[in-house]
Amino acid sequence: MNDVDVTVVLAVYNAMPYLTACLESLAGQSIRRRPGGGLEVVAVDDGSTDGGGAELCAFAARHPGLVRVVHQPNSGGPAAPGNRALELARGRYVFFLGADDWLGEHALERLVALADRAESDVVLGRMVGVGGRQVPQGIFEANRDRITFTDSALAWALSDTKLFRRELIERHGLRKREDLPAYSDQPFTLEACLRSRRISVLADYDCYYAVLREDHGNVTVRARHEDRLRGVAAMLGVAERLAEPGAEREALRARAFSWEIPRLLTADFLALPEPAQRRVCAGVGRLVALHCEEAALAELPVRDRLRLDLARRGRVAALRRLIRYQAAYGERSAPAAQEQQAQDAAVEQAPEPRPLPVPVQLWRGLVPAQVRRRLHRSSGWREFTERTYERWA
Repeated sequence: MNDVDVTVVLAVYNAMPYLTACLESLAGQSIRRRPGGGLEVVAVDDGSTDGGGAELCAFAARHPGLVRVVHQPNSGGPAAPGNRALELARGRYVFFLGADDWLGEHALERLVALADRAESDVVLGRMVGVGGRQVPQGIFEANRDRITFTDSALAWALSDTKLFRRELIERHGLRKREDLPAYSDQPFTLEACLRSRRISVLADYDCYYAVLREDHGNVTVRARHEDRLRGVAAMLGVAERLAEPGAEREALRARAFSWEIPRLLTADFLALPEPAQRRVCAGVGRLVALHCEEAALAELPVRDRLRLDLARRGRVAALRRLIRYQAAYGERSAPAAQEQQAQDAAVEQAPEPRPLPVPVQLWRGLVPAQVRRRLHRSSGWREFTERTYERWA
C-alpha cells in the first residue's frame, strides 16, 4: 500500500536564501505527525549556481526519508524540473511549491483532509503575499467544497500552487509545456481544473506564503514580454479546446484580455527594442482575432481597448505615444471618487508627455477650467477625447 499522502514538487533554480525557509516549512508540516500520514519532497535542482544544490543535499541528510534530490543541467524554465519531479512522485496527491515560498504548518494536512472528505481532484489553499507580493484574494472568500469557473474567481487563480490528485494527472498525461519559459503552469493548471470532477477551496487557514524576492527574481516577474505572450496564448488554447462554450470560456477569455494582455502594453513596453515591440503587437493582434469578439472588446476599459486596437492594427508608434499619454494622465482603475480626483488632477496638473497639439492649447486657453472638469466627468466625453488623441497620434 502507498503510505505517501502527498508529494511536494520543488523545482529549484537559484532560490537562495529563500530556499532555506521553504525547506524548513516542509520539515515542520503537521501531516508528518498524523497517524498514517505521509509526506515526501521531490526536489529537482535545475542547475543552480548559488549553492542551492548543496543546500538541498544538506537538508536531505538532516531529514532522512523526507527528501529525494535530483540534479540536472539548467533547462531554462520551471517546467522541465517540475515534470521530472512528477515522474518520481509517489503520493496520492501532488502539491507544487515555489522554492522562493513557504507553507503554513498545517497546510498539507488540511488540504489532504479536505480533498479526501469532498472527493476533490484539485484543492486551492489560501495564499497570502509576503514582501509586497500581490496575491488575488477573491477566490478565498469562504471555504467551499465545490467551485467552478462560472461561480467563483477561479479564472484568476491559475497558478499551479495547489493540491492535485495524482491519479487525475496520470490518467490524462498532464505535464507542463517545456517550450514555455514563463506561465507554463497556467495551461497545466487550467487543463487539470477543466478535467477534474470537483475543485474545492480551503479559505480559513493561511496555507501558502508567496514571497516577492528583493531582487524581483521570481520567474513571472522577470519574464520577457514575448515569453509571457506565448504562455497566455497556450492558456487560451486550452480554454478553446476544453472549456464549455458560453460563460465558462468567456470567464477565461476575460482574465486574459482584462489583465495579462493589457499588461504587456504598459510602460515597460516602451523599453523594448522596436523589433520586439512589433512582434508583441503582432502576437496581441493574433490573440484578439482568435479569442476576443468585438462585443467583448467593447466591454473593456477605454484605456485597454485603445491599446489593444492599436496593437492589432500594427500602429506601434501610435501605441508608444498613447502609453506615454496615459502614463502621464493616469491609467489605473479606481473607485469612482478616487478615479474622478485622479482624472481631474491629470488634466490640470500632470506633466505633459510631449507638446500639446494646437487645438488642445486653444481649448485650454478659451474654456475655463471649471467647465473642462465638468465635461471630463462624462465617460462619453472622455472616450471622445481619447479617441481624438489617438487620431492625432
